[in-house]
Amino acid sequence: MSEVEFIDGFIAKKPHPNAPDFVKAKISIKRQDLLDWLQKRNDEWINIDVKESKTGNWYAQVDTWQPNNGSGAGNSVQSQNFQENAPLPPEPNMDEDNFDINLKDVPF
Repeated sequence: MSEVEFIDGFIAKKPHPNAPDFVKAKISIKRQDLLDWLQKRNDEWINIDVKESKTGNWYAQVDTWQPNNGSGAGNSVQSQNFQENAPLPPEPNMDEDNFDINLKDVPF
């Protein structure tokens, strides 16, 4: 098992108990600490997993998963369904004539 790498200046917490259902996490960023941490890295993409500890506390961890370059045997369901280190999809088209988001899906 690989060593856990935390992100300096990036803190993930459970939403407040009274938060609406569409709030999934509370993220706090200590700007200078995060900038210092990012300056030490040369990755184009940094994937972050928000996890829950055995004691129920949430935390953010660098996702260091790399695809298996072998024969493909033993691939997990997770790696079969998507490439975890792939870039995020493009932002939705915000052009009025070609709006990709159904506003009925926005919870506010």
